[in-house]
Amino acid sequence: MSDNDGQRFDRLPATEAERDVEGRATREEVVDYFADRFGIPSETFDDYTFWEKGAGKIWLYGGEASTPLEIEAIGMTCLRTRQEHWKPTTDFVQRFGRAATDCVIDVEPAEARRFAAGEDQEIERWDGDWGYLIAAHDVGVGPTDQPGGDGEPVDRGEREPIGVGLYVHGELRSMVPKGRQRDLES
Repeated sequence: MSDNDGQRFDRLPATEAERDVEGRATREEVVDYFADRFGIPSETFDDYTFWEKGAGKIWLYGGEASTPLEIEAIGMTCLRTRQEHWKPTTDFVQRFGRAATDCVIDVEPAEARRFAAGEDQEIERWDGDWGYLIAAHDVGVGPTDQPGGDGEPVDRGEREPIGVGLYVHGELRSMVPKGRQRDLES
């Protein structure tokens, strides 16, 4: 086994048999995690490569590149590994969360505003797994055929992922990074 070099990007090995850095996740494990936890189809990631920089910071890149790479960034961060519970990033959830069928909690308008502001809140209705969830909300929602703010009728909206939440003991904790939190009350 070789050592992890936290200053460069290394492509994740395809399988455990190809792993040469102890503790490094494999592409197979990452894709299986997104499929098993969130129901995101494995083929969603067919055109992407996965990379690690640092200890457990996984990046997703829409293309091919040689490995290792000594650059600052490639693609987007998607997952934190090398901890007890893997955690998807807000960027990943907002980009790929629409494909999720599992561990998605639909929040009401007031709950969505509090979540986006970074507030934790009691939500007892969730009956799925505890742990990291995708918080989602129907955007553009208003009474069907009633004028919206611009005078045009509003149809039922599409479910949009807001971000990552941690659900434990009846409480949804917003994991939206401080710099991305927004006060949507005004």
